[in-house]
Amino acid sequence: MQTILTKKRNYFQLLQGPFQLSLISVLQYEPFSIPMSHSIRVAVIGAGIAGLAAARELRREGLEVVVFEKSHQLGGTWCYDPRIESDPIGSDPNRDVVHTSLYRSLRTNLPRQLMAFLDYPFPDRPDGDARAFPGHEEVLWFLNKFADEFGLRGLTRFGCEVVRVERVAGRIDSWVVESRTGDSVLSREIFEAVVVCSGHFTEPRVPTIPGIEKWPGYQIHSHNYRVPEPFRGQTVVVIGFASSAFDISRDIAQVAKEVHIATRSPDVKVMKLANHDNMWQHKMVKCVSEDRSVAFDDGSSVHADVILYCTGYKHHYPFLETNGMVTIEDNRVGPLYKHVFPPALAPWLSFIGIPERDIIFQMSELQCKWVARVLSGKVLLPTEKEMMAYVEEYYQQLEKDGFPKHMTHYLHFKEVGYCNWLVAEAGLPPIENWREEMYLESIKPLYLGMADNYRDEWDDAHWNAIIKDASLAQ
Repeated sequence: MQTILTKKRNYFQLLQGPFQLSLISVLQYEPFSIPMSHSIRVAVIGAGIAGLAAARELRREGLEVVVFEKSHQLGGTWCYDPRIESDPIGSDPNRDVVHTSLYRSLRTNLPRQLMAFLDYPFPDRPDGDARAFPGHEEVLWFLNKFADEFGLRGLTRFGCEVVRVERVAGRIDSWVVESRTGDSVLSREIFEAVVVCSGHFTEPRVPTIPGIEKWPGYQIHSHNYRVPEPFRGQTVVVIGFASSAFDISRDIAQVAKEVHIATRSPDVKVMKLANHDNMWQHKMVKCVSEDRSVAFDDGSSVHADVILYCTGYKHHYPFLETNGMVTIEDNRVGPLYKHVFPPALAPWLSFIGIPERDIIFQMSELQCKWVARVLSGKVLLPTEKEMMAYVEEYYQQLEKDGFPKHMTHYLHFKEVGYCNWLVAEAGLPPIENWREEMYLESIKPLYLGMADNYRDEWDDAHWNAIIKDASLAQ
């Protein structure tokens, strides 16, 4: 038998979320054991960024890995699909779900140097998209190259959808994973651990607007936006303020009669956007009426043909049964220690990629390294009691700071501290300073006002020189 210890320690938790936790006193070890007669068998659900990173790190630690991917290719949300769902706002639970949320013109909103794994940079290729902020096709190419480089394709069952994950009765380290192939053949297997990497860009989140049930116009969520042509000559209201709202509003403005952007930002004033004859910004939508009018909180109104919601997504795990040990309440997945481990089920169940507003490649890779080293016994977790104490204090601080539940997994500019904590916990080399500097510089346009061509104005040569100097200094 191999004994793995979960331990309590004396240490200051590094920054995570909007606050720094106080000193946690830890006093004891609680052992649990797993058989050494075979390698721990781990099910990874999803073959996108998180799933591929998980597969590589778990196998590096000598674990037996099976990746379940319901589509017929890897890449997750980076696989463009021109189809849209029968319900364009995604409220019908019986709709045929289209997994991807990509639109045809999408480019990354982080530089290519950050759209890669820490030890596997984004390479240039003669016939590729060499822009600093490449299109989605280049990211998919990179993920395929990464998978082939590390032999991950052979670990993956394509066209195999996980329909149920449930703990074996009376066991914390045994899980039934039920999956279904395209011919509806069901199979049931037992795994010691499950790593959920299914993403959170599939289930649209749509706000409730007074009067919307009688508003006769067309409603669509950005999840189902692909190309601007269907909106030619129409008046479109785009609700949202993040990157997707920025990109889609300008994409549509090429063909639409008018585009009106509604946002909750307190600093927004009604105004026509510079360099655009047909784009206006407003405060949030107040209500809508049967005559197609859309009224804004700033007192302005417009008669619109379309409302397009760029309002984010809901965490959704319909396959997962934990008997209430993991729940989703107002988009809070919990309780999760450091957004990854449910204390009562750790380390046998984990979630990768839940935090938002982060460097997704870097964060997912570090989470995966942590999970893999915990499962291999190299890294020790606090006890269940101590992990729950952390989660409860985290929730209390969120409430004290005025953050609603649905912002539980927003890192609030603390993504660097969170990643540094993961690095320290997993015993990894420090992250290069240029990554933090580049990230903070690249997100400035989102918060300080974006120029239409901010991606193409990025000084890539300047940053490449910084990276080169940092490499030579090592």
